[in-house]
Amino acid sequence: MRRGPVCLVRYETRKGTDGARSSGRRNEVVYECLCTGSGAASAAARCSGSRHRRLWGRAGHRSAQGRLGRWGGGGRGDVPRTADRRSRGELGRACASGRGAAPHSRELAHPRPVQRWPVLLLLPGGDGDHLAWTRDYGIQDLPALRHTLVVMPEMPLFGFCTDWWNHGEGGPPAVETFHLREVLPLVERFYEAGTRRVVAGQSQGGFGAVSYTARHRGMFRAAASYSGFVHPLQHPRAVRAAMDYLGLEWTALWGDPVRQRAIWQAHDPTYLAHRLTRIPVWLSCGDGRLGPLDPPDTPPDEHIPGLEDPDAPFPADVLSPTEAIMREENEALAPVLRAAGALVTTRFHAGTHDPAYWSRELRASLPTLLQALR
Repeated sequence: MRRGPVCLVRYETRKGTDGARSSGRRNEVVYECLCTGSGAASAAARCSGSRHRRLWGRAGHRSAQGRLGRWGGGGRGDVPRTADRRSRGELGRACASGRGAAPHSRELAHPRPVQRWPVLLLLPGGDGDHLAWTRDYGIQDLPALRHTLVVMPEMPLFGFCTDWWNHGEGGPPAVETFHLREVLPLVERFYEAGTRRVVAGQSQGGFGAVSYTARHRGMFRAAASYSGFVHPLQHPRAVRAAMDYLGLEWTALWGDPVRQRAIWQAHDPTYLAHRLTRIPVWLSCGDGRLGPLDPPDTPPDEHIPGLEDPDAPFPADVLSPTEAIMREENEALAPVLRAAGALVTTRFHAGTHDPAYWSRELRASLPTLLQALR
């Protein structure tokens, strides 16, 4: 099976030449890129050689179904075929020069456990690559994450943090399996990751953060969603419109929202709220209008036929219908979670579906997430 790569970020304190531990100012970021499944060697070379390159392009690079085909279900806790485990300086130089090399096989077979790291799992949006959080948000520069292992897997096109139903046949894309049954066991086995975990995500990844936490009780201690699609059953027409626009079969995801309603409910956080009692949940979202972090000349979102409900059209000043939909869903989910006993924080604001807001909200939510790791 073929998989997308996973990027890890952590800090380590290196021993000085005199054997003493180095000072805090010398603690640098360790980047590690690992690739699993067949074709991993070439993928590792790409990810170590270019921190700013998308491994999956937009429309025209490959067909949507072709990209999804890389994400079939597979074994649990697969051993990485290739992993970049160099020191921070070595990896930084490799990223700049385009060089990449796999470690000796004994390094993977006999890792040296140092400590068990608390884990922050960061989920990108649909078709998001594993470098988004470092490239777009600079999380490697956040001192608050100094003692945390940050795990950042990819997301295929409209992966939706889901093992697609595919009309009862299963098969690719199996995103939930990849994230939770392959990536997490892998980093526990080879990268000293512990079982104290929190999760956050943007857009479809925001949905995944809350859905994963509810569907897998005890796996995550807190969840944060930034402009997440957190109540899909409120807007099934939006799922259909977006997937039709991308040339994907929309009922392959969870089926028909009426005939296969139970499948939709099994993933929709609003119907899983009772499984989030006493769990900190952070919900932030804009309203689709021009906000303080949007340039004055911000263009409207690309038109997606069928996204707008003709019986409830978007206000004229909404530039981002996607964000307006996310806002409605987040506002609907929040009181349901509170009624179920979840520890909810909401930050609803003006703004579009844009990374500038997700970067701000990630930083705002970090104290809540990191507190849950203690």
